[in-house]
Amino acid sequence: MNFRPALLSTAIAALLAATPSKASSPMGPQNIPQRAEIPVSQHALAFFIQRFQHDLDSTEHTYDITAGIARENALRSLYLGWQARLGEFDRAKFSAEDRIDAALFRRELTYRLSQLDFEHARNAEALKLLPEVAPLIALAEQRRALMPLDAARARQLIDRAASALTAEESRLRSAPAPSPVIALRASKLLSAFREDFKQWHTFYNGYDPAYTKQVAKSYEALDKQLESTAKFLRNDIAKAADPETIIGDPIGRDAVEAALRYEMIPYTPEQIVQLAERELRWCQEEMRKAAAEMGYADWHDALEQIKKDGPAVGDQPQYVVKLADEAIDYVERNRLVTVPELAKRDWRMTMLSPEYQLQAPFFLGGEDVWVAYPHDSMPAEKQAMALRGNNRYFSRAVVHHELIPGHHLQHFYNSRYNSHRELFGTPFWTEGWALYWEFLLYQKGFAKTPEQKLGMLFWRSHRAARILFSLSFHMGTMTPQQSIDMLVERVGHERANAAAEVRRSFAGDYGPLYQAAYMLGGLQFWELRRELVESGKMTDREFHDAILKGGPMPVSVVRSRLMGTDPDPDLKPDWRFYPALDAK
Repeated sequence: MNFRPALLSTAIAALLAATPSKASSPMGPQNIPQRAEIPVSQHALAFFIQRFQHDLDSTEHTYDITAGIARENALRSLYLGWQARLGEFDRAKFSAEDRIDAALFRRELTYRLSQLDFEHARNAEALKLLPEVAPLIALAEQRRALMPLDAARARQLIDRAASALTAEESRLRSAPAPSPVIALRASKLLSAFREDFKQWHTFYNGYDPAYTKQVAKSYEALDKQLESTAKFLRNDIAKAADPETIIGDPIGRDAVEAALRYEMIPYTPEQIVQLAERELRWCQEEMRKAAAEMGYADWHDALEQIKKDGPAVGDQPQYVVKLADEAIDYVERNRLVTVPELAKRDWRMTMLSPEYQLQAPFFLGGEDVWVAYPHDSMPAEKQAMALRGNNRYFSRAVVHHELIPGHHLQHFYNSRYNSHRELFGTPFWTEGWALYWEFLLYQKGFAKTPEQKLGMLFWRSHRAARILFSLSFHMGTMTPQQSIDMLVERVGHERANAAAEVRRSFAGDYGPLYQAAYMLGGLQFWELRRELVESGKMTDREFHDAILKGGPMPVSVVRSRLMGTDPDPDLKPDWRFYPALDAK
C-alpha cells in the first residue's frame, strides 16, 4: 500500500485530539481513544524485566513436567542468572523509577528462588507416598529434552512403578494413615503427572515401533494404577471424596511471619489478628447503627431482612449492568478517578457454574465479572442460599469492587501503563485497591440507605474475618469448621456460603496471606490517602490515577513512589500504616 505520511500524521493527530463521546448504547461504545500520552523515554530496566518475563515463559514452556527436577534446575539457573545480571547495573545511574524496578526485581528473584525450595520440600513429602514415580518424572523430562527413548529401560521403570504403587496402596490399607494433607497433596501431584505422562505416551505410541511393541501395554496398566492410587489417596486416606470436604495445608506461624515480611508488613501475626478484631468490632458497631435505622435492635435480624430482597430469577444480569453504571457515574461525578470511555464497556459477564459456586458463592471479577446466581440444576436449598447471598444490597457492594473503580479498572490500566510491573503483582495491591474503594465510597456516602450501608458493612466485616480465620488456621489455632462458624455468627453468612468461602481459601489455589491481603492492603491505601490527599498534597483523582499508572507493587513502595523518595533497596518492612497498633 502507498501511504502518504503527512496525511496519515494529520489523521492520527485529529483522532488523538478527539473528545470521547458517550456510548450510544450499553453494548455499543464508540471506541474513540483518549488523547495519547507519549512517554519521553522508557524506563531503562523495563526492557530487561520484559526480557526476563519472556525468558521465564520460554523456560516454563520447555520444562513443564509436574515436580520435575530438570524444571526446578532450569528455573533456578534462570533466576540466579538474572540476579547476576541485575548486579551488573550501576544503581547510581538509575532514574527514580528504575530504582523502584531494581528493588522490586531483586525481591521477586529472591522470592522465586525461595519458592523453588518450598515446592521441592512439599513435593518430596508427597513423593514418599508415591514410590518409583520419581524415575517416571525423569523419563517424561527426557522427552522434553529430546533425548532418544530406550524402550526396554522405559518398560522396566513403568512396570516397577506399577508394582510399587500397588504394593503401597495395599500397605496403606493396614498401616497407620498418613496425614490427610500430605495424602491429598500426593493425590493432586499424581493426577497432574498422569496427564503429563499421557502426553509422553501419545508422543511415542504408534510412531515408534519399539515403544508400541514393548512399552504400550505396560503403560496402559500403569495409567490405570495411577488413577487408582490417586483416587485411593484422595478418597480413602484424605477422606475428600465429597467435593464439599475442606482440607487445608497450614504453613505454620514462622512461615506466616516470613510471608508478612516479604509483603512489607511490619507487624507480627498476633498484631495482625488484633488489627482484624478491632476492624471487625468497628464494623459491627456500624451495623448496629444501620440496623437501628431499619427498626431492628439486632443487626443479625436486619441482615436477615435484606437477604430476602433480591432480583427476580433471570433479572440478575441487567441488575449488574445497572450497578456498574451507578458506580461509574458516582466516581466520575465526584472526580475521584479517571475512567477511560473504553474501560466502561470492555468487560464481559459470565454466570458461575453450579459446581464453581461450591467454592465461589459470590461474584468474582478481574478483566470481566462472573456472577453467582441460582441454577435450576441446584437443589432447592442451594438455590435459596445463592439468592440470599447475592441479594440487591450485597451485590451493590460487590460490583464496583469487581469492575470500576475496582479490578476491571486496574486491569485496564495495568495493560497500558508500566505493564512490565505485572511481574511484581501482589494481592495487597490488587485486592487492597478494590477494598480501599469500599472504605472510600462508604465514607463519602455512596450508601444512602441503612440497607445499602448494611450491604457494604457485611463485606467489610467479611474481610476482617478473613484475616482472623486465614492467619489463625495457618498458625494452627483455628480449624476449618471453626472458621465457618465464625463467618456465620460474627459476619452473618449463610452456612453453605460460609463453607464455600473457607473451602476456597484453603483449597491451595491462594497463598496463605491472600485472604488477609484485602483488608491489610486496603488499610495501607487508606493511610496513604490520609498522608497525601487529606493533607492537601494531591487531589483524589491525582492520587488514584498515579497509583493505577504506576502499576502493581507493594503499597509501601507505592508510598515511596508518590512521595518521591527512594524505597529501601532491600525493601525492608518499616512503614507502620496502622497507628492504633502502636498506641499504648
